[in-house]
Amino acid sequence: MAERHSKARPFTAVFLRSVKPAGIYYDPGRTGLQLVVSPAGSQWWQQRLTIKGKRCDLGLGSVQYVTLTEARAKAAENKRVARTGGDPRPSPVANPDAPLTFTQAAEAFLASKLEEFGSDKHKLQWRTSLEQFAFPIIGKTAVRDIGVGEILRVLEPHWLERTETASRLRGRIEAVLAWARVKGHATGDNPARWKGNLDAILPKPTKVAESGNWPALSLGDAAQWFRALQMREGMAARVLEFLTLTAARSGEVRGMTWEEVDLEARLWTIPAERMKAGREHRVPLTDEALAILKAQTPLNGSPYVFWATRGGMLSDMTISAVMRRMHESEVKAGRPGWIDPRSKKAAVPHGIRSTFRDWAAEHSEFPRDMAEIALAHRIGSDVERAYRRGDMLEKRRAMMREWGAFIRA
Repeated sequence: MAERHSKARPFTAVFLRSVKPAGIYYDPGRTGLQLVVSPAGSQWWQQRLTIKGKRCDLGLGSVQYVTLTEARAKAAENKRVARTGGDPRPSPVANPDAPLTFTQAAEAFLASKLEEFGSDKHKLQWRTSLEQFAFPIIGKTAVRDIGVGEILRVLEPHWLERTETASRLRGRIEAVLAWARVKGHATGDNPARWKGNLDAILPKPTKVAESGNWPALSLGDAAQWFRALQMREGMAARVLEFLTLTAARSGEVRGMTWEEVDLEARLWTIPAERMKAGREHRVPLTDEALAILKAQTPLNGSPYVFWATRGGMLSDMTISAVMRRMHESEVKAGRPGWIDPRSKKAAVPHGIRSTFRDWAAEHSEFPRDMAEIALAHRIGSDVERAYRRGDMLEKRRAMMREWGAFIRA
């Protein structure tokens, strides 16, 4: 997610080329112009202003296509229109003959719908998923020429391995193409529609999720694998090591900022907006986890504990590559490699959480709910959660010490 930067900084061409940390930056003028930088490094213009008494965020386009001068001029005009009681948001006038590309349609859709999204994180997820998976495949294709075949080219490579991500991506593409049809840029059925369309071709996400658990290390291999990991150099290896010790998700660790860490209290507090369940999550830090953090050197201009080369967030693929290379090294040496004993597939970082859950299940002194809380899973009904006042922090601290001892055996 983006780290919101409260300090306004003058926007210049040099600043736009050099800014790296993901976040939202403010132009010092009074137009509400903002620069949004995604974790993937993409940049786009956004404007915050009040339209008819309601605060709105308007997308003004990608920095790649809209210059700073153009963005400022557009923001100033929007401000003038809003102050006189008008509405500067795009009008619903259709232009059936315009050869609108998917990228252009997505930009226009986001410009008109951005203020409806509930959080900065939601806005970033929308744009980042489209930029990462859809734009490279169908971005330059006219929306009127996009059919089921083009949609499948986007979705199929990720449907089995990243089912949840791909399913959300499908819904976002459908929304963009629905907008394009309402505007008159395309006709006919929406090729990204699920029911009565893609559901006849792709397996149901729920069925894939039921049978598609992430490949995990066996308990018998965990300690040997962890020793091999500790011998590896590099930031990504340290992320994987810290992820293992805390049983956290990759995105939670990669997005960790120094503000979330209390070294003295031996505690890492992940804010609700960075959690899958949308609730704040506290992670007790063992001696080994603390040692990794204390060995990290903060990078000027980057909020992240584990930073990428230019100060941004490390990618999920970077972490996965470490585990893949470890497996390949084993296979090259004539050994089986680090495989899931059930699926026979090479273990992946997210599967480490399953390994932790299997380990906890074999220890009766650690109740099921304690392990589920450690994994930041939702436990019980809404009523039960309302009456559960604590998160077993100190008991979980003892459990994580035992887990650390197990994988370091």
